[in-house]
This record gives sequence, structure tokens and C-alpha cells, in this order.
Amino acid sequence: MAKITPNPPTTDEHVSRAQSARNNKLDDAANRALDYYLKPTPKSETSDKPNTIFRIAPDVDSECLLANLSENLASANAMISDLAFGLEGSRRHFALGILQVIEVSELLANRALDIVEVR
Repeated sequence: MAKITPNPPTTDEHVSRAQSARNNKLDDAANRALDYYLKPTPKSETSDKPNTIFRIAPDVDSECLLANLSENLASANAMISDLAFGLEGSRRHFALGILQVIEVSELLANRALDIVEVR
């Protein structure tokens, strides 16, 4: 006995303009996504475009960088110490641990600044 199978759907159905436009937009979006991941742009083209919000000028000397680092660490030290002394329990110990890391980093930055100034 032969099994009766339905006819496959016809492909010459009418597609509305809105549906056609929606399909084109989806196709374009899919192509852009695939191009982004499968066709990366060469680095030489993107080297002129900034990728980050903040940049450090390439002509800044080491002394200026270390001085700013030292000042930033001093500011972080003041902020975390003010915060730590307002806390209690394990949160206070956590904040004091961060404070200690900042203080050691500040000592290292100041020592590096001293070495740069000697030269």
C-alpha cells in the first residue's frame, strides 16, 4: 500500500513588500555580523582611530607619569582611608587591605620618582 504524501509548499507565494524589506534587513544584519567576526579590519587602518576614551600622550616623560601616578595613589589612599574608618567588621578589614596595597604602591611610585629625578 502506497502512503499518500502531501504536496510540498509552493515557492511562488506572494511576499508583501514589508516582509521582503524585513527579510532584507535581517540578511544585511547577518552579513554585517559575519563580516565583523570573519573579516576583521587590518590594524594599519584602525591605528589612527582612538579605541579608548582616555589616552596618554606618547611624548610625556617618565617623571611626569610617575608624578601623576603618585598623586593618584595619594588621592586613592585618602578616599579608602576615609571609607575604612567608617566601616566595621570584615568590611573594615577588607578596606584596610586595599589601603595597604595602595600605600605600598605609593611608596614604589615615589621611589621610582626619586630615581628618575636623580638622572
